[in-house]
Amino acid sequence: MIDINKEIKSAMLAKDSIRLESLRALKTAIMIAETEKGAEKLNDNRILKIIQKLVKQRKDASEIYLNQGREDLAKEELDQLLVLESFLPEQISNEELTKIIKKIISDLGAESISDMGKVMGKASNQLSGKADGKQISLIVRKLLLG
Repeated sequence: MIDINKEIKSAMLAKDSIRLESLRALKTAIMIAETEKGAEKLNDNRILKIIQKLVKQRKDASEIYLNQGREDLAKEELDQLLVLESFLPEQISNEELTKIIKKIISDLGAESISDMGKVMGKASNQLSGKADGKQISLIVRKLLLG
């Protein structure tokens, strides 16, 4: 995965305050996750989930700031979002996502919306970091409702 300390040092040398702030937030989130009760050494999959969570927080915050007319704060959140997204794997297209979810539904024999939990669990694991959870959920719901 990424060497956060090395990335932070690089951002400091480049005097890139947005990148530095984003990386520090990521490092803090990882340290918090590592010190949670019962936590183990974080694997790459868990770190991806942390990055996704931070990306979602930045998206939500930027929307709130835009609704309040604070473009300056929204821009800062969106800039940080871009830095964090650079550490995620490339996102797959909706068409590819739909194809993968159809296969998962077929493999599990899911037939109705009551099977959504099973499908979401498998899809979330299989697509970790490659697709937004909200988008996965929308497609699963659409396919299960027919």
